[in-house]
Amino acid sequence: MIKLHFYTILPIAFFLASCATNPVTGENELSLINEEKELAIGAQQYLPARQSQGGDFIIDQDLTAYITEVGNKLVAVGDRDLPYEFKVLNNSVPNAWAMPGGKISINRGLLIHLNSEAELAAVLGHEIVHAAAKHAVRQMSRGMLLQTAVVGTAIAAQGSEYGGLAQLGAGLGAQLLNTKYGRDAERESDHYGMIYMSRAGYDPQGAVDLQRTFVKLSEGKQQDWLSGMFASHPASQERVENNIKLLATLPKGGEKGVERYQSKLAYLKKVQLAYDAYDKGRKALAKGEVTKAEALVKQALNIEPKEAVFYGLKGDIFLKNKQYEQAKQQFTTSIELNPNFFYSYLQRGQAVFNLKQNTQAKADLNHSLKLLRTGNAYYVLGNIAQAENDLAKAKEYYAKVASNKGELGIAAYTALLELDLKDNPDKYVKLRLGKTNQGNIVAELSNPTPKNLGNIKLLLQFQNPAGRKQQVQQRLKGSIAAGKKQAFSLTLPALTEQQLQSLQGKVIAAQIIN
Repeated sequence: MIKLHFYTILPIAFFLASCATNPVTGENELSLINEEKELAIGAQQYLPARQSQGGDFIIDQDLTAYITEVGNKLVAVGDRDLPYEFKVLNNSVPNAWAMPGGKISINRGLLIHLNSEAELAAVLGHEIVHAAAKHAVRQMSRGMLLQTAVVGTAIAAQGSEYGGLAQLGAGLGAQLLNTKYGRDAERESDHYGMIYMSRAGYDPQGAVDLQRTFVKLSEGKQQDWLSGMFASHPASQERVENNIKLLATLPKGGEKGVERYQSKLAYLKKVQLAYDAYDKGRKALAKGEVTKAEALVKQALNIEPKEAVFYGLKGDIFLKNKQYEQAKQQFTTSIELNPNFFYSYLQRGQAVFNLKQNTQAKADLNHSLKLLRTGNAYYVLGNIAQAENDLAKAKEYYAKVASNKGELGIAAYTALLELDLKDNPDKYVKLRLGKTNQGNIVAELSNPTPKNLGNIKLLLQFQNPAGRKQQVQQRLKGSIAAGKKQAFSLTLPALTEQQLQSLQGKVIAAQIIN
């Protein structure tokens, strides 16, 4: 049993919670984030969030203009002046979301299920209220309080289909996209969203119809809805009843816009089978069913040959088959059709790296990072830097990915370990010093790495009987298995308890062993 001595300073954190007025309800609410910060968060997170969800749906620009037109009608009768933006995302999952500062997105996968402009107004009105009423900011403020409490406790106690990519710096954006608002926030957004609809001249019956459809779909437990709209906006009969009650108090009639909506959705409905084939092709490729994926992407391109992501899928098929030149050509076509989507740059970067075209690979990968920071891009850049013998740069890139979970994080951590262990062994081998019940001085070493480590050398410092600092080096016999701890007896002169308190150590050498 090792007896170790710890001395911990416990800081006490104080914070002052402030209140702000909800611009929609007029009520005072907790807010730790001022408007300037709120707008900055929305502006900073909007682009990477859209990129991570499939990017903007650009092949039908008239559709986005139409969504913006409807959104602006609602904004004009709303309660808060914000720099609103409305985007349609190239994503089949039925979903819509709002970020702080009025940054709103709706997936083509939801638009295809709506029946009228009034229903569209119900969706957009709901999201506008989320932004105007600062619901995300409220959640973030509560999260900050919770985080402060958790951190304080810990100190006191101790002392999309592109979702498989390792996104970096996306913690806040991911939280905002996956925010599950409380029932009060959902009621507010339903209530005031209907009021905005009525003010803008729409028939608020559309909101009732919409919620009835959502309840029916939720009861059917359709997977695409469960992973989309219902994940952050749970459907319920209560919401239907609340909308019915409010409907009775609002002016009768208003614009339904069935024919206009169907006219605006005509192109999307025309090519829907292409996107269905594409989605199936993505799933097939993920399962390793390459031939099936090839047939499905061919089907998609026969229907719509101008969609960039279809060529991206073709590129991924060639990439999987290690046909790098053909993959490069497909990603280049994808970029020509949509030059503002990170994924094609990322994948072309990987293809040309395998063709040993490092200059273009670096340009593509860095361009992808400007659109969305991914560990995948940094990892390949690390491989390029290592191949070019720029080891300092390679370590910098690997370090950005090494803390990520999953295979990519392990690969980056291992690459970093192999480059950096010689220079900084104490970063990878953790040391504790103490004395056993039998009076032996021991070193307990932890190896959190995925590699077995040996040839470990320690630098030890302590006070000798004369009160002077003395240093000795000791090489330890044996090794430490990956992910394990090991105690080693040290050869030191007998130390008094006071001298033991002065004992310090550092790992100064270690090697990866088989």
